Amino acid sequence: MRYSNRMMSLQETLYPALISRVEPDSPASQAGVQAGDSLVRVNNQPIPDILAYRRELEVGDVTLEVQRTDGSSLHFEVSWEDPGLEFSEVLFDGIKICANKCEFCYVHQMPKGFRKSLYVMDDDYRLSFLYGSFVTLTNLSENDFNRILSENLSPLYVSVHSTDQALRADMMKWWRLKVKDPESTKIQETLKRLEPIDLYTQLVLLPNRNDGVHLEESLTYLSSLPNVLSVACVPLGLTDHRRNLPELRPFRPEEARDVLRIAHAWQKKMLEERGTRFIFPSDEFYILAGEPLPPEEAYEGYPMLENGVGMVRDFLSGDLPPLPKAVPGTKVILGTGKLFAPILDLALEPLRAVRGLHLEVRALENKTFGTVTTVSGLLTGRCFVENIAPAEADLLLVSPSTLRYGTELMLDDVSLTDLRQKLKMDVRSGGKNLGELARVILENAQSSLPQFGYSAHAVKEHRGKTV
Repeated sequence: MRYSNRMMSLQETLYPALISRVEPDSPASQAGVQAGDSLVRVNNQPIPDILAYRRELEVGDVTLEVQRTDGSSLHFEVSWEDPGLEFSEVLFDGIKICANKCEFCYVHQMPKGFRKSLYVMDDDYRLSFLYGSFVTLTNLSENDFNRILSENLSPLYVSVHSTDQALRADMMKWWRLKVKDPESTKIQETLKRLEPIDLYTQLVLLPNRNDGVHLEESLTYLSSLPNVLSVACVPLGLTDHRRNLPELRPFRPEEARDVLRIAHAWQKKMLEERGTRFIFPSDEFYILAGEPLPPEEAYEGYPMLENGVGMVRDFLSGDLPPLPKAVPGTKVILGTGKLFAPILDLALEPLRAVRGLHLEVRALENKTFGTVTTVSGLLTGRCFVENIAPAEADLLLVSPSTLRYGTELMLDDVSLTDLRQKLKMDVRSGGKNLGELARVILENAQSSLPQFGYSAHAVKEHRGKTV
């Protein structure tokens, strides 16, 4: 049975899909469809998301119904060709909301005043398939299970946390009224049911909670499932804005070392049995433990890079460009989180041999989420403004991880342009790896004069000597 037939019998509600763009000379364009119109049906079926839309197009001969901005309807047909529509969202029926109230959930620790989307507790398996976001699966209905299996929505990314049912329930505390099917909260049964689906899993670890012997038990079970491709171990993230929540603390160095000891033993075992290391601790565990990062090959292609597994090694893998002997006097501040600052400072040491180039890696105190938050990706515009004085340098470089994807906006909606105006210096994104970062620094420094702001330091350097 095709998914669209199933939708006809179970759900008659329409989900108007706002059309953001119509490809010129496409069937939709020739039919008179315009940006701002909404797709309401395909083959007389309501379409809840982009996946269902693509599924219907696979039929070949398709009729699309569009609602015009004036309220009128328009129908057109395509036969084995793309209609030429782009949509403002990929989920037309809205995001599926999390059914849990995890004590370590970051959304519960957010300060006030951010854009509304940052407070949405999404837990949508469709976004997991499309974008690799982690989901707990506790909000799945029987229809959701059937759709995942029938449409082979693989791979999925699953937050397991623990395979011990009682411990997982105590950590996640799902809302009974938000759970559509109580069976979906049984993690071992759920993972078995999804046997045809490849799964990337993660364990958010809490000290003295689901680490130690519980970590061993979770790895034992997960490694027994052929469809579980890997396990990421990530430490809990905390802010200074925990209100009416259980008291939690970060990992201590010795506890981080214990996690790595268990992980490394399992990596050796799994390499022998499955040809993969299988378990991958996040970079934060290595930094907290004071242990060296694994070599690049140990990350096996970085399958969970966005989960903080291998981000530092990937950054350091970028080769430095040829370095000039000298540049006009230029001061550059590289603002980063306290956790990454020592690593970045050491990585930039070769650039300090360039005469006239003055680099400072500044570990910024997080003025938004609090001192307990030390990662670079959670720095906001406020963090830069309150940690750096106006005209203090010629160039300020920020990590791309601080910016919303595809924009120059930070979490608090402060833009790089805003920072330029407030700090009276040039501000740029630093690059995704060490090589890109070095090129940005050198391109700015090799101009004849500082390009923006003229810090007192740079002007004195330029006037005092000829390079």
